[in-house]
Amino acid sequence: MTLPEGFESYFRQSWTTEAVDDLVSGLSEEVPVSIRINPARMPADAWPEGGEARVPWCHEGIYLSERPQFTADPLLHAGAYYVQEASSMFIAHIVRCLVRQSSSLVSNALTTLDLCAAPGGKSTLLRSLLPPGCSLVSNEPMRQRAQVLAENLAKWGAVNTVVTQAYADDLARLAAKDKAFEGFDLILADVPCSGEGMMRKEEAAVSQWSPEFVSNCAALQRSIVADIWSALRPGGFMIYSTCTFNPEEDEQNVEWIARELGADIIPIPADPAWGILGDPRKGAGASTSAIPNSSSFSLTPSPHPLHLPFCHFLPGRVRGEGFFCSLLRKHGETAGTSKNAHLIDSIRRQPYAMPTDQLDGEAAPRIDLSLDDAFRYLQREALTLPPDTPRGIVQAGYHGQRLGLMKNIGSRANNLYPKEWRIRSGFLKPHSLFYDD
Repeated sequence: MTLPEGFESYFRQSWTTEAVDDLVSGLSEEVPVSIRINPARMPADAWPEGGEARVPWCHEGIYLSERPQFTADPLLHAGAYYVQEASSMFIAHIVRCLVRQSSSLVSNALTTLDLCAAPGGKSTLLRSLLPPGCSLVSNEPMRQRAQVLAENLAKWGAVNTVVTQAYADDLARLAAKDKAFEGFDLILADVPCSGEGMMRKEEAAVSQWSPEFVSNCAALQRSIVADIWSALRPGGFMIYSTCTFNPEEDEQNVEWIARELGADIIPIPADPAWGILGDPRKGAGASTSAIPNSSSFSLTPSPHPLHLPFCHFLPGRVRGEGFFCSLLRKHGETAGTSKNAHLIDSIRRQPYAMPTDQLDGEAAPRIDLSLDDAFRYLQREALTLPPDTPRGIVQAGYHGQRLGLMKNIGSRANNLYPKEWRIRSGFLKPHSLFYDD
């Protein structure tokens, strides 16, 4: 790929020579393909066609040898797996560490906010990892993207989940009105960024890049975090992440949050074999060094010898796209047990809350369809079911995975699959990554 003008020189001003060389070399390599299995729908040993290896920091993640036509697989639409970039699956490792070592996060009262959630990769990951009684608010400000988010969460399984289409300050104001709400226990702020980590896949990420664009994105990110900060409880955690590399949007913003808003940067344990880069800035010292903080909380002891305050995923060093993340803990502590259920009920009643119940009907009889009929169902065609099929509402399924609802009237079954979700292409050949029909 051709890098934007000034891109390499921009990084050579702030990064070490070795780190820049790794970045430039990695951006010329082939883009990997990966999926993440839904552990609530698929067995742990499920292995897809073309599967090569597990993603080392997320055992539900699997690399594929090539990119198939995912849209033609009914299991994708059933929420049996999600197509997700491997680097961003590192959120799973962080959340597992937190749940394992933070007593407050083990509580079933845990309330999590995915602030910039569309299209849903990190929200579906969070929904699989959080303890069963925990609540998730999955938010996306842009309406069209929020609708896609709601669709993906409905397919994945949106128990104790609310999808919202709001800005950070809207959610913060609503939280402030609820006197019983002590704040979100965990906020994932995967903030909009300059997209340097997507340059191998998206031409727009190359054409839009400039130092000025980077600075504008960094300012927007600080504004978003500042707007939501009051809704994070004292002692609560924020995972800050981007799909970009530069220090303005990454390390400098994390340091700004810690300094200006009041937080400790918590080093994240990592295996050296994973290839994650720490702080690549000149004069930053060894990438394994931890930033001193006053927090008594630590993700140690750990079997992993590295503990990184900043985690960079560079193409070439890892098998994945560009990604950055860091973990912060807000200063202070919350006394007592949080009554966060009040806020969740309030959010459900807001005009910006979106439905995730389009696939309701779990009590209805389930009819397993053939691969071809499952695909036709997803195209929203009417089907003729076996004569012994019960009349009324039934669940359409494929290999035991529910796809959606039908109304069987005998001579045919009316298709109740949401119109906006239907497969529109007429040129795809149905196939399944996990079953050979």
